[in-house]
Amino acid sequence: MRLETISIHGGFACDPTTRAVATPIYQNVAYEFESADQAAAMFNLEVPGFRYSRIANPTTDVLEKRVAMLEGGVAALALASGQAALTAAFLTLADRGGSIVAPPQLYGTTHTLLAHTLRRAGIEARFAASDRAEDIAALIDTTTRAVFCESVGNPAGNICDVEAIARAAHAHGVPLIVDNTVPTPVLLRPIEHGADIVVHSLTKFMGGHGAAMGGAIVDSGRFDWKTNAPRFPMFCEPDESYHGLVYVDRFGPEAFVARARSVYQRTTGAVLAPMSAFLLLQGIETLAVRVERHVENARAVAHFLRADPRIEWVDYVGFPDHPHHTLALKYLHGRAPSLLTLGVAGGLEAAKAFYDALELVKRLVNIGDTRTLCCHPASTTHRQMTAQELERAGVRAETIRLCVGIEHVEDIIEDLDRALGAAARRAPAIAAQ
Repeated sequence: MRLETISIHGGFACDPTTRAVATPIYQNVAYEFESADQAAAMFNLEVPGFRYSRIANPTTDVLEKRVAMLEGGVAALALASGQAALTAAFLTLADRGGSIVAPPQLYGTTHTLLAHTLRRAGIEARFAASDRAEDIAALIDTTTRAVFCESVGNPAGNICDVEAIARAAHAHGVPLIVDNTVPTPVLLRPIEHGADIVVHSLTKFMGGHGAAMGGAIVDSGRFDWKTNAPRFPMFCEPDESYHGLVYVDRFGPEAFVARARSVYQRTTGAVLAPMSAFLLLQGIETLAVRVERHVENARAVAHFLRADPRIEWVDYVGFPDHPHHTLALKYLHGRAPSLLTLGVAGGLEAAKAFYDALELVKRLVNIGDTRTLCCHPASTTHRQMTAQELERAGVRAETIRLCVGIEHVEDIIEDLDRALGAAARRAPAIAAQ
């Protein structure tokens, strides 16, 4: 099946009991066992099945299969949020004393997770000088357990050269984890370019309606844990908590997701609710057509903004003179995502005046909604970062992040024009201050 068809049919044909073609909501906690022996076999991970919804749920199972198919992976694990997915992915690979290497252009909360939260657990984050493969490779050593990047940075809009970064990671025997939230598999499938693990905030474009939170980890099934066993003994040596089970022997190419589910989802409980899984499935059914509209609208909005003298700068990878445009052609086939940043002429105070004057465009911290969304990263999503970290992440004090929705594009532009007019009228008062 092609991507548009997978979005609708992947992982589910019909309910075997009712023949319903919409995935049922299995709002259920536990599942009856046939016998004591069957229960033991399931808890020993010897046979598949549902035993408790903290570990797996039939509705969520469909979502996992669909997301894995969309990304071209062998298996997926759905969690309560994108941040929960990132946390589980990192912890599945890195124990105390391990390190994770990443470029500086990251979503603010992800930076905080790496730089502060995981550091307290003894896992070191190393941020490269840039998103270039050679700068990332320079920080990899024997303690490194993963290289991580965002395929399209949020909000920087940079495009990582996934193939080059994957080669650098593999040359040192470590996997590449790619957060593919912004482009989604409609625009980019990182596994096709060498990524080993793909992470999503399903809350964003995949769900697409601002109605449910969720995250996912997709396992490519391609990383050779056995060859790299000294660095990753947790996959190749007996797990005492499962009576000596060896993940690579029991689960083969699905070893990573199996361990993430059995060790971290089971014990930490960042579970995706069945209702949320259902809502996310509904969103994914229209993913391909929504992304087309997002891309089309963003192109028109970006050109409007760039031509307006009230705008000082627009960072949009769809412009031919953008420093990452060549990578956009390579990885996105020229279809720039709907995430862009801008600076209003007059600096920070003018940007705040523009932001406050928006009416149709929603002022909130989310992306990928059907609605056009706007935020000021330096005071919200990236608030915990220092001035130096903000600069390296591509976030200026006056930066406005705009995620263009699927409304009629002229309505979006009219609202932006109106807000720019309001900011311009306030300019004399701002200057007087």
